[in-house]
Amino acid sequence: MKKVWSILLIFSFVLLTACSSVEKDIKPGKTAVEDKIQIGMSFDSFVIERWQRDRDVFVSTAKELGAQVNVQNANGDIDKQIEQIDYFIKKDMDVIVIICIDAKPLEDVVSKAKAAGIKVIAYDRLITNSDVDLYITFDNEKVGTLMGQAIVDAGAAGGNALILGGSPTDNNVPLVEKGFTDVCEANGITIVDTMHCDGWRAELASEYIYEHEDILKNIDAIMCGNDNLAVQVINALSEKRLAGNVLVVGQDADLESCQKIVEGTQTMTVYKPVERLAKKAAECAIALAINGKLDGNDATTINDGKYDIPYIGLNPRAVTADNMIDEIIGTGFHLREDIYLNTVPTN
Repeated sequence: MKKVWSILLIFSFVLLTACSSVEKDIKPGKTAVEDKIQIGMSFDSFVIERWQRDRDVFVSTAKELGAQVNVQNANGDIDKQIEQIDYFIKKDMDVIVIICIDAKPLEDVVSKAKAAGIKVIAYDRLITNSDVDLYITFDNEKVGTLMGQAIVDAGAAGGNALILGGSPTDNNVPLVEKGFTDVCEANGITIVDTMHCDGWRAELASEYIYEHEDILKNIDAIMCGNDNLAVQVINALSEKRLAGNVLVVGQDADLESCQKIVEGTQTMTVYKPVERLAKKAAECAIALAINGKLDGNDATTINDGKYDIPYIGLNPRAVTADNMIDEIIGTGFHLREDIYLNTVPTN
């Protein structure tokens, strides 16, 4: 019995010591959950297919690294996005990640977050004049360059093109269009008209097709701001029996666009490996929360209009029917059976 009591006393002492040690690691007044790195993430919306993938990869990576992520969806409402960022500030988040709707209205609330000692990441879309702690995206000018080169390779040199671009408040849009127009100018392609879809509303692109039949008669190619727009444009062209006769390019490698590429009604899409982007962004968020800065090798710099800020730009890739299997199916981005749902692979 003496041995039993001795063992029980030793066990109790070890248990109390362990609990005391855990309590010392928790800040006064905070629970163990609250003591984790806290990240607030505000999305423009989930209308664009890829954002759901970005969200899932970012959240899972952050959790693996010991952080908690509070995801908010602004549904395209800039006032709501400002409210969400204010909420994150009040909750004393360590890092706020923003997929912005409109850069200009966010400048004040981003300054407020930084004044509160919170790190801010502009994800995929630059927030101008705000001195964010990181802008991470793909090389948007190269996205446009790939689009332009695709229509040149498909025979549009010397012809006419139309730009049906994304939201004019999205800082990436002029960068993509610059890359596209530079290639067009170098290859004698005339940009007949340019239209932008407010809020990335794809129905505006299809409405343009319905309402401008006179312009379409002389169009060889249409550059669409993303694949959501491209799909609606192709559907409208189909009603006019022009699908497959007009070259259409987009970006994001959405499933429906990949299907249309192998079916022959969309010429190409720009694949942006969002898993790499989201994973890298999550890793950088943790680094900013812990160290207050990024590793010197992680980022270069870019000017946001007022400040030189840390910048990471990943490379996009052009995808056509010829490399669909290698680039999209081979990387696991979409399943073979889903892409070739309505057609048979030729390679």
